[in-house]
Amino acid sequence: MSVLIVTNLGDIVIDLYSNKCPLTCKNFLKLCKIKYYNGCLFHTVQKDFTAQTGDPTATGLGGDSIYKFLYGEHARFFGDEIHLDLKHLKTGTVARASGGKNLNASQFYFTLRDDLDYLDGKHTVFGEIAEGFDTLIRINKAYVDSKNRPYKNIRIKHTCILEDPFDDPPQLAEMIPGASPEGKPNEEVEVDVRLEDDWVPMDAQLGAHELEEFIREKASHSSAVLLESMGDIPEAEVKPPDNVLFVCKLHPVTEDEDLHTIFSRFGTVISADVIRDFKTGDSLCYAFIEFEDEEACEQAYFKMDNALIDDRRIHVDFSQSVSKLWSQFRQKDSQKGKGNGCFKCGSTDHVAKDCEGGGGNQASKFIVKDQNRQHGGGEGYDMVFEGDISEKTKKEKREHNHKTRQR
Repeated sequence: MSVLIVTNLGDIVIDLYSNKCPLTCKNFLKLCKIKYYNGCLFHTVQKDFTAQTGDPTATGLGGDSIYKFLYGEHARFFGDEIHLDLKHLKTGTVARASGGKNLNASQFYFTLRDDLDYLDGKHTVFGEIAEGFDTLIRINKAYVDSKNRPYKNIRIKHTCILEDPFDDPPQLAEMIPGASPEGKPNEEVEVDVRLEDDWVPMDAQLGAHELEEFIREKASHSSAVLLESMGDIPEAEVKPPDNVLFVCKLHPVTEDEDLHTIFSRFGTVISADVIRDFKTGDSLCYAFIEFEDEEACEQAYFKMDNALIDDRRIHVDFSQSVSKLWSQFRQKDSQKGKGNGCFKCGSTDHVAKDCEGGGGNQASKFIVKDQNRQHGGGEGYDMVFEGDISEKTKKEKREHNHKTRQR
C-alpha cells in the first residue's frame, strides 16, 4: 500500500499502515485518487520538527475527509486510530494533523527528525517514507517566515497511487478526474496551467507575451522575498533608484574625482564612488554615480555609454543595487574615517557638494572621447573637462600614457 507524492522539490514514496489504520489510510488513498491534494502547499514547515500539508486553503484551518464527499457534511471528520506501537521514532514518519480528538480530515505531516516521542498518543501515525529522503531534507532547509510558512512555495504537484487494497465506493467514480495522471507521475494534471510556484486559471486566456511576463514577475518576486528573508535587501518591494548610474570597465587609475568631474556636465553629481577591494584598496573597475535628479542621470546614460576614459571604453547602465541608501552609506563611511568623504579637500566630515573650502588641488585638464554610437554619431567628438586631480593621479596617468606610447 504505497503512494507517490510529486512535489516541486522532488518525489516522495509513502508506505501506509493499512492493516492497523484502515480508516485513515482509506481516507488518504481515496483523496489521492480524486486528486484532492494536487496543488496543496506545505503551509507549515518547522525546521527539524514537522512539515505539514493537505489543506487546499493553505491556512491550516481547512480540509475535508473523503467521507464528507461520500456521506455528507456530518462525516467531514473521522476518528483517531492511535496504536501504542506506532510512534514518531524516525524521520519521515507520516501522521494525521488533526484539530483535536477524533477531528481528522485531510491534513497530514512528515516528521523532520528522529525521536519526536512527545507527539505519540496525540496524532494517528499511518505511514512512513520509503523513498525520497533527499526531498525531505530540501523541505527542511526551506526559508520560512515568523509563521513557519515557506517564503518560496513548496507544493504537491500531483499524487500517484502505487497500490490500493481498498475497493472504491460507487460514488467515487464520479469524483475521479478524467485527466488523472495515475500511473504517469511525470505528466501534469490538466486542471490548471502550473507556473512553478503559482497557478494561472485556464480561462485567463493569456497570450504568449503575457504568460512570459507573468512567469518573469513571479520569479522576480519570489527571489526578492527570499533576499528579504536573508537580510540582503530591506524589503521585497524596494526598487532601484532612478538617479544612480552603474559604470563598469573602468581603468584602474580612474579616480572618484575624475568621474565626478566628467559626469557633472549633465547635472549636479551628489556622489561618484569607484568600488575598491576592501583589503588592498585597488579599484574593482566599476563605480556608481548618483545625480541630484533623474533627468541628468538619463542624459548621462545615453551620452556616456561606450565613452573612452583613460584609454578604456566604459559601459554605463542604470543601477540595480538596492542594498544601501547612498546618502547613509557615505555618511557611515565618513564617520568611520574610511576616506569616502570630500574629494576636494580630503575631509571625511562631509561630501564634495557640501565643501566650502574648494580644496587645494591644482586644476588640470583631461580628455574624454565619446563615439556617441547610440545616437548614430559618425566620427565622434572630444570633450575637455576641467577638474581637481591629485598629483598622485596625474603621475599615474602620465606613467600609463608613457607605457602606452612605448608599446
